[in-house]
Amino acid sequence: MPRAFAEIAFTPSVVAAQERYGSRRANHGFTLAAEAGNRLGAAESAFIAERDSFYQATVSQDGWPYVQHRGGPPGFLRVLDPGTLAYADFRGNRQYLSVGNLNADDRLTLILVDYANQRRLKIWGRARLVHADQDAALLARLALPGYSARVERGVVIAVAAFDWNCPQHITPRYTLAEVEALASPLVEENRRLKARLADLAAPG
Repeated sequence: MPRAFAEIAFTPSVVAAQERYGSRRANHGFTLAAEAGNRLGAAESAFIAERDSFYQATVSQDGWPYVQHRGGPPGFLRVLDPGTLAYADFRGNRQYLSVGNLNADDRLTLILVDYANQRRLKIWGRARLVHADQDAALLARLALPGYSARVERGVVIAVAAFDWNCPQHITPRYTLAEVEALASPLVEENRRLKARLADLAAPG
């Protein structure tokens, strides 16, 4: 059980809600855990490397939450070390809501979902925006050869906590690549059967 997650997430109002709905005793164990849960291990690193998207939450200067989808080739969110994540921030609609929010408040939360296997990882952290004139080497490290999107900046995240979330209510969904992998044995069998039928139908 990750202690750092509880220290961030279990505010007095959250604790009051847990008490109101009878889950405080079950959740109290998080606060007593020996493991801090703020250093990414092999399981987290492998999971992150396989993701092609995530959801990112920031908060505006007026206190409004804002959630944005971020996507790219699998592994575009990089684990630089056990306490640091980073990704290339591609040019979008140029509203800069997340960027503006992070300039005022560097706290963010990421949710990464593996729909096919019903797994979900939540990460809390503090973000730092990095431009090419500040650290060209870092942006080069985050570059994605063959991906045509324009990189405007890098986002470096100091991990404060993470938690593997409950898999309940995650509806299984599959990417095209996952569907093709699942269907490939059937496709190959169909090819072989067609070839066999052609041989049987051939004269002589």
